Amino acid sequence: MAPTTPFNVLVFSKTTGYRHSSIPTGISALSRLATQTGLFTVTASEDASIFNPSSLSTFRVIILLHPSGDFLSPPELKAFQDFVRAGGGVLAIHCATAGMPSSEWYGKLVGAHFDMHPDPEPGQLIVADVEHPIIDNTKPPEKWMDEWYNFTSHPSENSSLRVLLRGDTSSFKGGKHGDDHPLAWCQEFEGGRSAYIALGHFDEAWDSEWFVGL
Repeated sequence: MAPTTPFNVLVFSKTTGYRHSSIPTGISALSRLATQTGLFTVTASEDASIFNPSSLSTFRVIILLHPSGDFLSPPELKAFQDFVRAGGGVLAIHCATAGMPSSEWYGKLVGAHFDMHPDPEPGQLIVADVEHPIIDNTKPPEKWMDEWYNFTSHPSENSSLRVLLRGDTSSFKGGKHGDDHPLAWCQEFEGGRSAYIALGHFDEAWDSEWFVGL
């Protein structure tokens, strides 16, 4: 069998709002994963001009690693839309829901817009979909330290989202979504695919084989 040709992944982390100190750690962890698996290559950038049709055509997947604020101009957002509609994949991580707050399309792509979070504390995660290949045969750590995100609307209101992980709201304070508190999901979207995970605030998350392996 011929070896699989690695596909190209853009890890994009431009911030115009809050900036996570764990961004470099996340880039390093994703780069190590690429080297270890040989399945993909990583290009890390904070230059939004890479969001043009020619450059984006070289990538199969875009990972939005903690971008914040209005990080794309209208032409750059249009190139992003065209990338997704041409079948591109998007993985949005943690603060990505705080990005592009004025773009309804972006909110639908990542599944929700960030609202607020209580003070970080350890909490428990619940696997919501044991049959999905992303989450299949994975068991979260008994306790997970993070910011437990709330969103401006309940993600479950979006019927296209397939929820993968929920937070056990009896294990942390400040959850606003009741017993059903989605924290990771995926969907088919406008010809492409997107997935989001609300975890990953701290450097330590990127040392977790469970988290990086998702």
